[in-house]
Amino acid sequence: MVSLVTGGCGFIGSHIVDKLLEEGHEVRVIDNCTTGRISNLDHQKANTKLTIYQKDIRDKESIEPVFKGVDFVFHMAALADIVPSIQKPWEYYSSNVLGTYNVVECARSADIKKLVYAASSSCYGIPDEYPTKESAEIRPQYPYALTKRLGEETVLHWGQVYGLPVITLRLFNVYGTRSRTSGTYGAVFGVFLAQKLAGEPFTVVGTGEQTRDFTYVTDVANAFYMASQSDIVNQTFNVGSGGTYSVNRLCELIGGDIIHIPKRPGEPDCTYADTSKIEQSLGWKAKVSLEEGVNIILENIDYWREAPVWTPKTIDDATADWFKYLGDN
Repeated sequence: MVSLVTGGCGFIGSHIVDKLLEEGHEVRVIDNCTTGRISNLDHQKANTKLTIYQKDIRDKESIEPVFKGVDFVFHMAALADIVPSIQKPWEYYSSNVLGTYNVVECARSADIKKLVYAASSSCYGIPDEYPTKESAEIRPQYPYALTKRLGEETVLHWGQVYGLPVITLRLFNVYGTRSRTSGTYGAVFGVFLAQKLAGEPFTVVGTGEQTRDFTYVTDVANAFYMASQSDIVNQTFNVGSGGTYSVNRLCELIGGDIIHIPKRPGEPDCTYADTSKIEQSLGWKAKVSLEEGVNIILENIDYWREAPVWTPKTIDDATADWFKYLGDN
């Protein structure tokens, strides 16, 4: 089997590459290394079944030859984070929407067996029900969420119209080793781990009682693999841990002092996936508990030494546009 992972040098993508190589696949990676790092796959350097192409999915002519002879496509490449998507919407639209168009067109031309798309639970916005089902109303709150949703719509539409065999997986709060260390203010784990290394307090938004469906990255990689190998097509599945955990609990597990910063507009008090559909259809269920996942991360905490150390002042500056544009919504 030949598999292609767009964004394969990134956080989740590199773990999917590991899973595919473990299963005996020949793996091709496309990554422009904007946020992904080739070093995330350094441990696979000697593996002759892995080939990395440093290309941008926005350049269809450049990436199209890489799809030749591919059986499975895992489309992970995307720009993430809320604030930059507000500041640079075209970058997000061109990558997450037009880039996805290029990927599905290349996949269609290559007559692949299955394409699995990394959708985002941010499409639900602030849901009415928890745990949240796939049938919940779509309410994107900011450009990142919108562009990931439009990418998902594109993938599903190519399945509907052109018969491209696709599955989309809506991911909830993925964490684990190799998560991004870029200079962008973003995911809570990267922020807290850099603060712990620097001996600084954790900057907790609001009361810290808000809960998140923290899902460990190897469980997510397994979900992508199982989706690719199933006979199911043109379906959307939530991928979550089976629980929801407070930010205060996360701080307890990582260990450190806390300071509080203002609650932000457009963020839900809870994220919690209803995973009954994927459990019943694919037989997938998360295995790694939050406690186990945090322990694995702490054993590998040096990875985050180069990540920026955020303070209340720098966070306030970085999120100014967040409050400016979303504050009245």
